[in-house]
Amino acid sequence: MAREVQITFDCGDPAKLAAFWAEALHYRLDGPPPGFESWEQALDAWDVPPERRNDASAVVDPDGSGPRLFFQRVPEGKQAKNRVHLDLRAAPGLSGEARMAALESEADRLVSHGATRLHRQDPAAPLHLGHIIMADPEGNEFCLD
Repeated sequence: MAREVQITFDCGDPAKLAAFWAEALHYRLDGPPPGFESWEQALDAWDVPPERRNDASAVVDPDGSGPRLFFQRVPEGKQAKNRVHLDLRAAPGLSGEARMAALESEADRLVSHGATRLHRQDPAAPLHLGHIIMADPEGNEFCLD
């Protein structure tokens, strides 16, 4: 039996990073726990002080097929290049100029939401179809593939 997977990001601003990745992946913010109409209501009931209310956030695939992404506040900033990164499949089935145009369009969209464009790798036959390396608002690298 396959295990369910959650991908966890250490970060400085969980709410901001969750909002970015929800936009990037077409996910939605995780809903409040059962019995609560909102996260504010749950946090009030649990007596979570205002300064701790952005300690964590999560986003989920609205279809339920993709992994949950969890964002947790940590005191230290990003130190080096990611050892693991996400590839966003922004141009499946496309090749050549059509592929790179689709990747460029998605890169522009994500930059408007706080991403940074780092590098474009153009196609190099026969195996490499081209991709764009990006960084999320906290500098975590990911690829548009």
